[in-house]
Amino acid sequence: MASHRKSRTPGPRVAGIRTPALATAALTSVALLSQTANAAPTDDDKPSLEEVERKVDDLYRQAESATEKYNAAKERTAKQRKRVDTLLDDVAKRTQRLNEAREELGSFAAAQYRTGAGIPDTATFLLADSPQDVFDQRQLMDRMTGRQNEAVDDYVTQQSETMRTRQEATKSLETLTESQGDLKTAKATVQRKLTDARELMAKLTAEEKARLAAIEKEKREEAARKAAELARQQQAQREAAQQDSGAGTQDTSGSGSSGSSGSTTAPPADASYATKAEKALAFARAQIGKPYVWGATGPDSYDCSGLTQGAWKSAGVTLPRTTYDQVDAGTTVPVSQAQPGDLVFFYDDVTHVGIYIGNGKMIHAPKPGTYVREESIFYDGESSIHSVVRPA
Repeated sequence: MASHRKSRTPGPRVAGIRTPALATAALTSVALLSQTANAAPTDDDKPSLEEVERKVDDLYRQAESATEKYNAAKERTAKQRKRVDTLLDDVAKRTQRLNEAREELGSFAAAQYRTGAGIPDTATFLLADSPQDVFDQRQLMDRMTGRQNEAVDDYVTQQSETMRTRQEATKSLETLTESQGDLKTAKATVQRKLTDARELMAKLTAEEKARLAAIEKEKREEAARKAAELARQQQAQREAAQQDSGAGTQDTSGSGSSGSSGSTTAPPADASYATKAEKALAFARAQIGKPYVWGATGPDSYDCSGLTQGAWKSAGVTLPRTTYDQVDAGTTVPVSQAQPGDLVFFYDDVTHVGIYIGNGKMIHAPKPGTYVREESIFYDGESSIHSVVRPA
């Protein structure tokens, strides 16, 4: 008997299982979502301008850190090369003296061979024309023996010193090679970081660059506000110090106020420091507008530590080459008590420095692509300030 059951249209199957229409729609949605996930990233996936700015700033900071390492390696290499040259010159001189000592020994040996030198015996005495002849001959041989002993001692000494100097020169050459390797590595790192920063900036559109400039403007305005605040604070401190000084002068009983006893106020810089600082600042101001060039010490371009070194050199004070060493070349003072001429250091790794000019501002060589300029010490935020050092 034939069946009256109506046949059904087969639906799609997944792994051998028949699926209803709703399941089919769900699978289609999943496929579309998968295609979307594999598609190229949208604008929402791009880093924000703030992130780009932080990345660029970080690259420049890394470049500046590598610059200071380059400066240190360059200075170390120069000193080591000078040391090697000195040792090699010393080796040449000692070798010459060793050859002269050898020649002197050879002359003694030749003389002994020719004369059959030895102590005159009885036969020589009997054959001599007179006892005086024997006496003179004995004296001559005694003198020759003494001189020969001195020549031997001199030869041994020169040989030992020459060998020691040659060994020292060899070690110095090895150290020089290491320093040259460090110099090469630091140079490559600086160039790589700068290239990465430039490439990152080149990817920005004109609109993004304009927005980035607006962000920078806001940062500068905030830095200027902080500088003005510090200037007011320092002015208040000066006025308070003058009042305390006046009160201390008027109080002759010994019971009045003597000024800043018990406070955290650092002692003011003396007149000689102010004179030197004035010269250093005059030099720094004369460099405004010159380009930042990593590793440069003037006169046409500078990096940050090259500028501060040159400024204080003009005042008769010799600072080390790098920020790492300059930070230890003086007395640390609170930021609130910074005085013109003081050095302001930045970041935990102490990779940037400027010279304080007063009112919360400094002169510094900021970074590649910029020029020596006057700027707030808060240019990269208050937290970026590492310390303030009075170098003389």
